[in-house]
Amino acid sequence: MASPKVFFDANILLYTDDPRYPERQRLAFELIRSNLTAKTGAVSIQVLQEYFVNATRKLKIDVLLARQKTEIFSRFQVIQPATDDIFAAIDLHRLHQISFWDAMIVRMALLSGARVLYTEDLQHRRRIDSLEIVNPFLG
Repeated sequence: MASPKVFFDANILLYTDDPRYPERQRLAFELIRSNLTAKTGAVSIQVLQEYFVNATRKLKIDVLLARQKTEIFSRFQVIQPATDDIFAAIDLHRLHQISFWDAMIVRMALLSGARVLYTEDLQHRRRIDSLEIVNPFLG
C-alpha cells in the first residue's frame, strides 16, 4: 500500500538548518528524505519562498547553500496557487479562524491531495476537510 501524501510547511524544512534543536533537525531530515524517496511529499511556491527568506535572514545560512536546499525541496511536488486559490484561502481563513498565510498553506496542501500537513503553526491533530494537521515533533 502506498504511503499517504504529505505536505511540508516551511518551518519543518527550516529545522534542517537549525542545529539548536538536534532532535528536531534529525527528524526533519528523516521526514524529508523518506518522502523524497517515496515521492509522497509536496510543498508550495509559498513554502519554498518562506524557506529561502527565513534560512538566509533568520538562520544566516549562506545564500548559495539556501538556494541549493531550495532546489532539493523543489523535487517534491510543487503546488502553485491560482487566483481562485486566494479566494478559497480567504474562505478557510474566515471559516477556521486561522491566518490568511496559514490558510494558503492549508489550501495548497488540500490541492496537492495531501492527507497530512506537517507544521508547527496550527493545532496538532486538527482536521480541516480531508487534511490532518500534524506537528511531527509532538509524537
